Amino acid sequence: MDFTGKYVLVTGSSRGIGAATARAFAQRGARVALHYRSNRAKGEEVLASLAGEGHLLLQADIADPQAVEDLFSAIQSDFERLDVVVNNAGIFDPHPIDEVDYQTWQRSWQKTLDINLIGAGNVCYWAAQGMMEQGGGRIINVSSRGAFRGEPEFPAYGASKAGLNALSQSLAKKLGKYNIGVYAVAPGFVATDMAQPTLDGPQGPQIKGESPLDRVARPEEVAHAILFYASEQALFMTGGIIDVNGASYLRS
Repeated sequence: MDFTGKYVLVTGSSRGIGAATARAFAQRGARVALHYRSNRAKGEEVLASLAGEGHLLLQADIADPQAVEDLFSAIQSDFERLDVVVNNAGIFDPHPIDEVDYQTWQRSWQKTLDINLIGAGNVCYWAAQGMMEQGGGRIINVSSRGAFRGEPEFPAYGASKAGLNALSQSLAKKLGKYNIGVYAVAPGFVATDMAQPTLDGPQGPQIKGESPLDRVARPEEVAHAILFYASEQALFMTGGIIDVNGASYLRS
């Protein structure tokens, strides 16, 4: 998986899966556009850690359609094209239906769908525009195990990721004639900053025990699946979904 000379955008890359993915691409020769929403300091830390030169750090609220368009315009001023776009930005907002009031329920659904699904769809739109013009590319959407098994405390999250899987497969069928591969990677729990308080709490042993490996994924393991889909050899797998959950949830 050599990405020398390739240009890559990773959304939500100031920490966790996004940061690990950005580092993996840079280590293999790519120039990377890092995206963050609010934590510039974390973004700058990741930028400083990337191998190679010519990387970018850009801010945008993926929930804002104009901000997504502006993000791609900003990238175009420095990168001659985008070969790979990784849709990783997302939120995980609890709203159990038996505990929250209607206003909280509405806010959680709106916020989650605006970022995880509609925002991701807008990123796909602008990625596809450039890739159709240049004759090809790869779009990899970071989904979740929750799209298949359900998320009782986070139903909007599960719904948004199920929608993201459907979006990925719909675009795979539409964009294949342009030599664009579209994929999804569906992790289970991952040892990220966001998940660590839960993993360190009383639920931690049970969560880790869901996998026969008795642990959760490392961000680098999810990044490896993303890079595989971005590789030249994976084009004919367009429309595919890779599970990275340590056999904690199996489907066929």
